[in-house]
Amino acid sequence: MRITCFATNTPDRPIAELELRHRLRAEAEDRTQAARPTGLRDLPLHHTAQNKVWLEIVQIALDLMAWMPMLALRGKARLREPRRLGYRLFTAAAQLVTTGRRRILRLTRH
Repeated sequence: MRITCFATNTPDRPIAELELRHRLRAEAEDRTQAARPTGLRDLPLHHTAQNKVWLEIVQIALDLMAWMPMLALRGKARLREPRRLGYRLFTAAAQLVTTGRRRILRLTRH
């Protein structure tokens, strides 16, 4: 059994509406927390116009990270945080080998 309590000074509202508002706010805070490893933690550029471009790129990355679990993933992978999801999906174990005058990238089989 789980009991949830929250205090508010909003008068004359039904409990269900207040709970919905509270849950939507928590979801927005989760999205903001997920945005930090995506690039929102710091603004690396010096000018405001450059940082606006940076924020647009971060927003595109967040949109992709929000849609990808719904469209392409199943099971427990849908619930993973962006940092872990990025590590699992966008990294691959490989070895860069230089032989003769060529460089070969050898990916692991698994």
